[in-house]
Amino acid sequence: MPVEVPADQEALLRKMYDVFNTADRDAFIPHCLAPDVNWPNVADGVRLHGHEAVRAYWAAQFAAAHPLVRLEGLRLDEDGRRVVALVRPGLQDATGEHWAEEPVEHVYAFGADGLVSRMDVRRP
Repeated sequence: MPVEVPADQEALLRKMYDVFNTADRDAFIPHCLAPDVNWPNVADGVRLHGHEAVRAYWAAQFAAAHPLVRLEGLRLDEDGRRVVALVRPGLQDATGEHWAEEPVEHVYAFGADGLVSRMDVRRP
């Protein structure tokens, strides 16, 4: 029988994805990401560290376009410690919403404080 994602981690990630597509995302960062979070900058192929770096990265993304992310499912990774979010990336512009044909996986590790300590992106 598969082990389910812990309820607190599922609730945090669902809220995080709900908030990401809104203007409230900056205010929510301290409630979902550890202060020393390790976050990917996929476009530049580098890692970001801390709230301010993630906040600046997200601000740059939203200044260039309006990214969207739709959560399609959550499960535990094979290691049983990380949570995998299957997501569909998209973009909103003057003509509407445009969604990628293929989903990606966001893989989350959590710290002792219950907040996201690391996120990785990979192909399913």
